[in-house]
Amino acid sequence: MIETVDLTKKYGDFVALDGLDLKLERGDLFGFIGPNGAGKTTTIRILATLLAPTWGEASVCGYSVHTHPREIRRAIGYMPDVFGVYDDMRVGEYLEFFAAAYRITGPERRRVAERSLELVDLGSKRDELVTSLSRGMTQRLGLARVLLHDPEVLLLDEPASGLDPRARIEMRNLLKRLQGMGKTILVSSHILPELADICNRVGIIEYGRLLACGGVQELLAKVRGRPVIRIRVAGPPAAAADVVGTCPEAAAVEIRDGELRVTLAEGVNDPSPLAARLVTAGHALQGLREEEVNLETAFLELTRGSLAKPADG
Repeated sequence: MIETVDLTKKYGDFVALDGLDLKLERGDLFGFIGPNGAGKTTTIRILATLLAPTWGEASVCGYSVHTHPREIRRAIGYMPDVFGVYDDMRVGEYLEFFAAAYRITGPERRRVAERSLELVDLGSKRDELVTSLSRGMTQRLGLARVLLHDPEVLLLDEPASGLDPRARIEMRNLLKRLQGMGKTILVSSHILPELADICNRVGIIEYGRLLACGGVQELLAKVRGRPVIRIRVAGPPAAAADVVGTCPEAAAVEIRDGELRVTLAEGVNDPSPLAARLVTAGHALQGLREEEVNLETAFLELTRGSLAKPADG
């Protein structure tokens, strides 16, 4: 549904996008992750045919951004991170206005507007002024607008930006619903844990380069490396650390937050010998668990925690 090959965008000597190779299949809910200036917005604008690449290829639904921009615009729904609304319009009028822009005419225009409102749970707000809506409702209205012509592909640039926790949950549920309807969705966001919950695939980009791409668990496995075990004992942790440090199964031991943080040796996946050694040495074991690696940890590891210049989102 979406494919880029060596996609590059330069502004003079500044490289905003550097040889991006990306492929999304039908029905993917793809999370595009990266710090400000990483190249996310540049990518989305090129796919939406609003920005021409310097070189490389990009296609949506089989159409090239170079040769068939009009066909792409019919196939996509693009929602920028900031979009304008008309202050003196009511919600229903706003959607009907844009339905007319999509050349939806007659009674069908009202039906399409009503359908989009119900889909984003704003049916009760159809007669309210657009300016009376909360930030979360305004974002859902923007999503309703791009759904009017029933696009196959959605390009959503920071749709949860500035939303409160409840509005984020509502947006997350809405995106899952749209994926269930067969939409292919590319969504950029900084809200990393929520992307892990809703996306079947994610890509991490920095300085215009795609550093990693794949399923969430695949990326977590990439940065996990050797298992790290957290152990809590009843007594002073320093004495327990001395015991664990003599175990061949432990490659490194440190004390963090009152617990032992043990990196297992190469090829070791079973921490039970550590527990047995501690118990034999007279330490009362209170807890033993493998340290989890979440998407935020993976992001920091893969991007080395650095930030690109904030020239582009």
